[in-house]
Amino acid sequence: MPSAPTDPHPAGSIRPESGWTGPSAQRRIVLRGGLSGVIAALFAPMSGCAVSAGEAVSGTASGVRPSAVAASADPQLGFRPVAATDFDGITLPEGYVAQIAFPWGDPVGIAGAMPAWKEDASNTAAEQTTQFGMHHDGMHYFPIDSSNTHGLLAINHEYTDEGLLHADGMKTWSAEKTAKSMAAVGVSVIEVVQRDGQWEAVRPSRYARRVTARTPTVLAGPAAGHALMRTAADPIGQQVLGTFANCAHGVTPWGTYLTCEENWALYFRAPAKSDPHQARWGLRRGGPDIRWYLDDERFDAARHPNEFNRFGWVVEIDPFDPTMTPIKRTALGRAARECARTVQTREGRVAVYMGEDARFEYLYKFVSRDRVRPGGLAANRDLLDHGTLYVARFNDDGSGDWLPLVWGRGPLTTERGFADQGEVLIKARQASDALGGTKMDRPEWITVDPRTGEVYCSLSNNTRRGAKGQPAVDAANPRANNTMGQIIRWKEADDFDSLSFRWNHFVLAGDPGNERAEAKGSVRGDAFGSPDGLYFDSRGTLWIQTDAAASSLGKGDYARLGNNMLLAADVRTGEIRRFLVGPRHCEITGVVCTSDLRTMFVNIQHPGETPSEISDPDNPSRYSTWPSGRDGARPRSATVIVRRRDGGVIGL
Repeated sequence: MPSAPTDPHPAGSIRPESGWTGPSAQRRIVLRGGLSGVIAALFAPMSGCAVSAGEAVSGTASGVRPSAVAASADPQLGFRPVAATDFDGITLPEGYVAQIAFPWGDPVGIAGAMPAWKEDASNTAAEQTTQFGMHHDGMHYFPIDSSNTHGLLAINHEYTDEGLLHADGMKTWSAEKTAKSMAAVGVSVIEVVQRDGQWEAVRPSRYARRVTARTPTVLAGPAAGHALMRTAADPIGQQVLGTFANCAHGVTPWGTYLTCEENWALYFRAPAKSDPHQARWGLRRGGPDIRWYLDDERFDAARHPNEFNRFGWVVEIDPFDPTMTPIKRTALGRAARECARTVQTREGRVAVYMGEDARFEYLYKFVSRDRVRPGGLAANRDLLDHGTLYVARFNDDGSGDWLPLVWGRGPLTTERGFADQGEVLIKARQASDALGGTKMDRPEWITVDPRTGEVYCSLSNNTRRGAKGQPAVDAANPRANNTMGQIIRWKEADDFDSLSFRWNHFVLAGDPGNERAEAKGSVRGDAFGSPDGLYFDSRGTLWIQTDAAASSLGKGDYARLGNNMLLAADVRTGEIRRFLVGPRHCEITGVVCTSDLRTMFVNIQHPGETPSEISDPDNPSRYSTWPSGRDGARPRSATVIVRRRDGGVIGL
């Protein structure tokens, strides 16, 4: 059964590209030309090594300045960029088509459990456990029999908007609402197939699955069974109910999916006075109005303080086995984890690069002790449980070091508050503080250039950088009140398990038309801010997704940038072109391509997001009606499937 409506592009959802569009003539602004205001010159490119391991036509772009970059004999970017816009839909270059699919609330395809989406949000908690969750984020396509038209999609669902999720929002509360909220986060696994040019979910499917905040998971690695992981419900500290706050992701060489728990601390109610450990991890009394603790007492940290330690992990799921119990891999360390990008060394060991999306937090690398073995998960079930975790230090001279988080070395001793390796991993932030890792401007997604082996990381922004009482600017994080963010890259000294590296900035995001020097940036091409998702396709094109906050869009340093966007970059020349612009107040995330590069999957998260992240149930369409385009409709996160009309390679 097709997962998209009969009309694959509902009214108002996708439109021909025709320059800036907005509700007011005063906002019809053309991007300014030139490259003035470049804050920092890029270093020379580093030498490389191999890495193992519904449609609508858009029209002619207008009002976009050409990129001032050198021509390449092997051009990466063959499309004409689209203009910035605040149109409430999808904007694509000329010659591209798109299909909207797999929105929040549609059934994932579990046999005997396929309830339809109800526009009034009256679906029950039980129904939500078999439907797509809210706020799609990281995503990966797993081909079946190496097919580019038949496979599985694993999709993260990061968090919920309680104003949209329930018919009356948060005007009342109940155990049923808690259950529904907990069912709307986690992961969806679906079977997808392309037929007659359109993608659809296979329903029913033996692969279809929902993983939620109440799905049983197991702990593995050095922190499993630790005293800090034991609770009244789990006195041995090895079993946890659920995963949530699932942001970005990774994929192992043996074909499993890694989902990462990011803003999990917000779900716990702090005690009247948090202890230093709880405070270091952001446990506080205020914050978003998340009420799970009212009906599930494990989220009350005053009553169950160790439950808090059981989240913030990388979770491994086999998408081809819906009976597999998800595994939390504690050897990779605990964090407000954004992603887990895996590569293999020449010897066959696995390196996992991970960012922690929080102000002044850290970049990590895990290197496995053992080599990857043939035989899938069964042969590599404990590979991620043994190895060394490192935190990055970026030195001012362009060099860098990986500092091991190993108990007994340097300051990581019992006398300094670390009783054993398990405690080092549970308290990875405190261990990184002690080692002197570089405090970064919100490390987000990490990706690796398939041609050179250079590693790229998006640093989304940090408006507190350089403020009174906060860390000052440094070489890796060079701007105070950093509203725009940057993309940093490094090359390991030898292989991915090296202990040192050389680094530089690929780009400082910004708009050269801004008045503030710190917000101009060094972009060669189309201006952007708040880089988030990063993805290298197999040709070596870098895809950049943005996530500027709803409260920033159209204002201040973001006055000319329109809605959040997907850009393509030729990393050899530095040229960056705007490829896709999303609907109002959304985040663009989760990009992945089929291996032939003829289909691209992109997630649209929280269209119509309010500044408070909780919608008014009496006016759910205040900022967006995407994807339906109907007056008064609830906005829904969904997947956009992009192809070239002529069937060619995307981006070329």
